[in-house]
Amino acid sequence: MKINLKTENDLKKLRISGSILNSLLQRLRNEAREGVELLYLDDIAKKFLKEAGAKSAFLNYKPEGAKKSYPAHICVSVNNQVVHGVPSHYKLKQGDILAIDVGANYESYITDAAISLGIGKISEIAKRLIETTEKALREAIKLATAGNTLGDIGLVIESIAKKAGFNVADGLTGHGVGFTLHEDPPIYNYGEKGKGLKLKAGMVLAIEPIINAGGGKILQAKDDSFVTADGSLSAHFEKTIAITEGGNEILT
Repeated sequence: MKINLKTENDLKKLRISGSILNSLLQRLRNEAREGVELLYLDDIAKKFLKEAGAKSAFLNYKPEGAKKSYPAHICVSVNNQVVHGVPSHYKLKQGDILAIDVGANYESYITDAAISLGIGKISEIAKRLIETTEKALREAIKLATAGNTLGDIGLVIESIAKKAGFNVADGLTGHGVGFTLHEDPPIYNYGEKGKGLKLKAGMVLAIEPIINAGGGKILQAKDDSFVTADGSLSAHFEKTIAITEGGNEILT
């Protein structure tokens, strides 16, 4: 496993990349409402990134296990879609859960982040799932400091999911990021306290709890997206953070 540590000069560029990504995610959150086509959101992202002097880190990226390169600028996963949902002519409906995942490439410095939100009035379980997944990310970030381990991060994510009666999605992880979209180390959404890789300053990590309302099992669909095996709802939050000498810095 090769960990690419980032310098302060690298972080300067990653902060710009993260700022662009943050602004784009906020714009997409504001645009995502009942009746909006998923392809419209992708078109917004395409134009926004170009105007900001950045590119999509997802467009034409071929992740491990995928049959083909990714054809869009963002991932938009609805309801029982877990991750890697491809924008389509689908129009958002009241009650949907929408996960928006964005990767920004600014001068070859890459950041990655995701949010989940409800469209209009959503069910109580959908609301609780979104709140739980966001809480898991928030608590995981608190533990992402030099001297702690990836097991500490995974344990808190899984514990929060289980306490709410949910399960983390099988086989999907966070990851290192910065110079490329997916770098070492993988960051599992489960773990044991004090186990796994010890964190140190210079690491840049995309921490991303992905939690299903039902079982953890997932299936790969024909378009390379993943869906819950039991048809249950799924939610996804992600932030890129830098491990620093004094704690961490949230870049997205």
